[in-house]
This record gives sequence, C-alpha cells and structure tokens, in this order.
Amino acid sequence: MGKLFVSNHPIIAHKLSIMRDENTPNDVFRHMLDDISALMCYEITKDLQLDEYELKTPIKQTTGKRLSGQVVLVPVLRAGLGMLDGLAKLIPNVKIGHIGLYRDHETHKPVKYYCKLPSNIENSEIIVVDPMLATGGSAVDAIQMLKDEGCRNIKFLCLVSAPEGVEFLQRSHEDVDVYTCALDEKLNENAYIVPGLGDAGDRIFGTD
Repeated sequence: MGKLFVSNHPIIAHKLSIMRDENTPNDVFRHMLDDISALMCYEITKDLQLDEYELKTPIKQTTGKRLSGQVVLVPVLRAGLGMLDGLAKLIPNVKIGHIGLYRDHETHKPVKYYCKLPSNIENSEIIVVDPMLATGGSAVDAIQMLKDEGCRNIKFLCLVSAPEGVEFLQRSHEDVDVYTCALDEKLNENAYIVPGLGDAGDRIFGTD
C-alpha cells in the first residue's frame, strides 16, 4: 500500500484557510495555490536520487550534486494547471504532460478528453497534480493512463482530499503515494468535499 502524507505545516494551514473562505477573490485564490504547491514540492521531492560530479568553486575543487533522473509533472486539466507553476519553478529540467478529464455532474464519474505526454518517460519520476481528491475517479483514471504508457514511479499530489477518494485511489493503485494538504470529513450527496473549498477549477479561473 502506498503511503499517505498529510501536511501539518502551519504556513500551509494558514494559506489553505484563506483558500477555503468563500469571500477570497480569484486572484488571491490562485496566488495561495501557487504558494502551497511550492511548499508541498519540498515534501514530494525529498526522496529524489542524486548523482555526484566534480566542480570548482572560486576557492577549490569540490563535489557537487544533481538530480539523477527525470521528473515529469502531469496536471489533470483543468484545475491541475493551477498547481503547475509552483512546482515547475523549483524542479530542474522538469518536463510536463497533460491529462484532460472532467466530472460528469450526473454520474460523478470522470470523462476523458485529452492526453499528451512527453516521450520516453517510462523510468521518470511522475507527479500527478490535481487540487481536489474527491471520489478519486479522475486520479485513478489519470494514473492508469500513465501506467498504460509504461510509467511506474508515480506519486499523486492534491490540496484537499476526502477519505473516500484516498481509499479508492490507494485500493486501485497500491504502489502510488498520496500527498495532500488536508484530509477533510467526507463527500456530500453531490460528491463535493466537505468542508472543502468549492469547485477549484471555477475558483482558479473565475468561471461558474
């Protein structure tokens, strides 16, 4: 079973509370999401492997370190785009793929409409990002699409999660670690996270 990491960082808790507030304007919501994504980048990348190499400082010859593998970020469209910059600006030589899924408002199931991935990423470290892990359907399908392309080193990063979504993802993909800023109470009858923060995509992009 993959591990579940729930952040207890006070700055993340502070910024997430601003995002939860229904009166927070769209531009502040986006800014908080960017900040939190950057803070979570530290946690989700701390076990990346390093190679050593020789370099010369202005003082003497020494040993430097650099990432030994390729990191690929895969936002789930459209809300996952809101997390992209916060992560990408911190990860050297990062590559980016996109998976398009939307939730059918009647069945609450994900519908696939797009998939574009960098080539030769089978051995890369893949980080799938989506602000919300509600039913888990979109996350499970996105991860399966990556596995169908040969990817095996996959992690999932979200902002807010429901117990139902975490359980479904971990049951469906036992080898995938889940990183979240908050594990909320439950899903309501419309499959929204409670207390959650509403529709992340609408709040990022100012749509209804």
